[in-house]
Amino acid sequence: MSRLHSAFGLATAVLLGGALLPSALADPAESSPIDYSIQVDAGGETTSIPDTMHGVFFEDINDAADGGIYAELVRNRSFEYDTVDNPSYTPMTGWSTTSVGGAEGSAEVVDDAQRLNENNRRYLRLRPNASGNAAYGVTNAGYHSGMSLERGEKYDFSVWARSDQPGGTPLTVTATDGSGSPVGRTMRIRVRGDQWTEYTKTFVAHSDTNTGGLRVLGHGSGTLRLDMVSLFPRDTFKGEPNGLREDLARKIEALNPGFLRFPGGCLVNTGSHESYQAPDWERRRSYQWKDTVGPVEQRPTNANFWGYNQSYGLGFYEYFRFAENIGAMPLPVVPALVTGCGENNATDDPQLLRRHIQDTLDLIQFANGSVDTEWGAKRAAMGHPEPFGLTHLAVGNEENLPEDFYERFEKFRDAIEQRYPGITVVANSGPDDSGAVFERGWELAREQNAEMVDEHYYNNPQWFLENNRRYDSYDRSGPKVSLTEYASEGNRFYNALVEASFMTGLERNADVVRMSSYAPLLAHEDDPQWTPDMIWFDNHRSWGSASYEAQKLFGNNVGDEVVPSEASSTPVEEKPISGAVGLSTWNTSAAYDEVRVTSADGETLLADDFSGDASKWSDLTGTGDWSIQDGAYVQSDAGVQNTMVTAGEKSWSDYDLHLTATKRAGSEGFLVAFGVEGTDDYYWWNLGGWNNTSSAVQQTTAGSSQTVLSKDTTIETGREYDIRVEVRGRKVTLFLDGEKWGSFTDEQNAEPFRQVVTRDEETGELIVKVVNAQDNRARTRLDIDGASELANTARLTTLRGDPQAVNTAESRPIKPEKSVVRGVDENFSHTFPANSITVMRIKTQGN
Repeated sequence: MSRLHSAFGLATAVLLGGALLPSALADPAESSPIDYSIQVDAGGETTSIPDTMHGVFFEDINDAADGGIYAELVRNRSFEYDTVDNPSYTPMTGWSTTSVGGAEGSAEVVDDAQRLNENNRRYLRLRPNASGNAAYGVTNAGYHSGMSLERGEKYDFSVWARSDQPGGTPLTVTATDGSGSPVGRTMRIRVRGDQWTEYTKTFVAHSDTNTGGLRVLGHGSGTLRLDMVSLFPRDTFKGEPNGLREDLARKIEALNPGFLRFPGGCLVNTGSHESYQAPDWERRRSYQWKDTVGPVEQRPTNANFWGYNQSYGLGFYEYFRFAENIGAMPLPVVPALVTGCGENNATDDPQLLRRHIQDTLDLIQFANGSVDTEWGAKRAAMGHPEPFGLTHLAVGNEENLPEDFYERFEKFRDAIEQRYPGITVVANSGPDDSGAVFERGWELAREQNAEMVDEHYYNNPQWFLENNRRYDSYDRSGPKVSLTEYASEGNRFYNALVEASFMTGLERNADVVRMSSYAPLLAHEDDPQWTPDMIWFDNHRSWGSASYEAQKLFGNNVGDEVVPSEASSTPVEEKPISGAVGLSTWNTSAAYDEVRVTSADGETLLADDFSGDASKWSDLTGTGDWSIQDGAYVQSDAGVQNTMVTAGEKSWSDYDLHLTATKRAGSEGFLVAFGVEGTDDYYWWNLGGWNNTSSAVQQTTAGSSQTVLSKDTTIETGREYDIRVEVRGRKVTLFLDGEKWGSFTDEQNAEPFRQVVTRDEETGELIVKVVNAQDNRARTRLDIDGASELANTARLTTLRGDPQAVNTAESRPIKPEKSVVRGVDENFSHTFPANSITVMRIKTQGN
């Protein structure tokens, strides 16, 4: 199959492979446009684009579920919070005691034989004061700043309760604002009998508040027991019971996602893989789907890997329903019994492995089985007798132990193929875009004939600008790629520009890349564990980042097939790697000696044996404890990171750096820098990094780093190492103890002008997506060959703005602009704005 590819690159002043010519670096107010051309072969051989090209990945991180998209307003509704979830938690987190009209009664969280059920073990016991003349109870403050309640909206309250009084015990429930004043009528309930019973009420808010709470009071002399205290807005997404917050779900739906991957992420494959077993149950468990289905009051709670509690109110049934409601293919993820995300343990328990494989088979039955099967009947009992139509399922997430992972993956895959041959089982290649784990993972995937491999990577913006062609060279007959976690580091419009540039390469390689999704999806403004994120929110508002706008633009303009196209490139001039040299440590004490830098023709540029002072060296980072000791330059503080000192000139190029280094103490090895242009721009050879598990050459640009080359080298304490770095032009060769360790040539070209062309089969439109990631306008001639007669107008949707712009709750500088282009023909010109993402839809006559 013939393919035409465009060049690719960078919209900033400095390139890894060269620099933009001066006209491309000028101030946008004064810069002249750069001329480009796009050739489109509308009659050429096309590539089908799957419906799953762009999707979404949901993980309960950044309070994405409880306190986020799960619409429950009460925090810690079942009193199950614990220090195992977060050191600051207690069973009363979110609650405070309240009394009216006298001395306080007692409010105590209890775990005894009178509990609601074995899975929901704790409950609240309320007792009046001795005189019994006061209302007594608790108030829930909701999440973060408080509950958001809106005037005129309905809210459903429910509670499981029991009373030890034969005649029952009155209970009043009031929604309040931040001052404690009611924002709705008080709901009155009489709790009758000493058996757990669910009570429900509804009220309408008569005023607005974003700092609301829920006051629950008992009256009289009886002892009340309460559990599962809940307040839900009636207006959930699609009116689903136990449903989702409307504004967040709508924003996700607006992305037009082709798939929904859930529930993670790190919480899938961390912690114990044992099941819930009362009473001595493991609180830190991997996400196991059977815990999350059935009545919410019977779902056991779990500790979240990201440092809080998971109520499991949002469980697998709700995920399947959400996918169905937004028209997305469900892609559940199950644990492979190999932990990731820094834990890196392989569970060797054949019986437990068989149980998890059976659980996975049961999951497929839950999703697809008829109502006369065990798990299909459970799905039907939850309100969905029709199958969900599951076709894809992922095993594992970012495992760093590829041998152990693929040994177990093969067992999962074989069992699934035997029972359910129509299911695609997705493997993965670890947590990074390259390196030993990545390479070995892909090797094993090919050996096992895996159908699809999941890739994840979070890199600096430069990496995305350099890697548009990443999938051009992938084996067309090998496993397909699902790229379900990626993002550049930042939430500026510049990040959206480089991600969009990268996405044109994803679409162009649609025969290999079958799924892709930005991550993470959601983040509460008050508690982000990870940034960047696509959609931000607080308790009453939500807003899409610039990356959200780019993802939505692509998701709603995918097309059905890739049309061959080629674009001209931006002129660049080559320049060598240049800069000073540096020494650094990371959580380590190390000694350096006999530093010598010589030019390619043998001239000595720097020589220091540290027999005198350290005057040739400058402190770059302001950290560490550097001193000359016994004729060596020693950094003594093993508890600080990046202690870099530098020597030499930024203009140095084509040189050899030679030195000795000795690790004295600490968790890592040592760092030798070259090409140092400043605090945020350099290369370094990280020997004994990542807690002394591997070594790599990393390049930092504008403060963000990426791995250029990596190996499994580790560093011994007390041993002197001989190190040499040879820089020639853009080629670097590294020697350790006289042996060649590795080499690389940094030839990545960062091209600011990128395009992809697709076709919408239903409308007949050609969809031209153009990313112009630079401060110059792109004056472009478009030549379209092989198309039926074109309409003379085209519809445009454009994102443009300051590359540093950030969307916030108060301001949305990056948003789509609609316009029309006239004079469209087989050959016509259009100028794409500086720093812009444009979708041009050109309709053919007769469609």
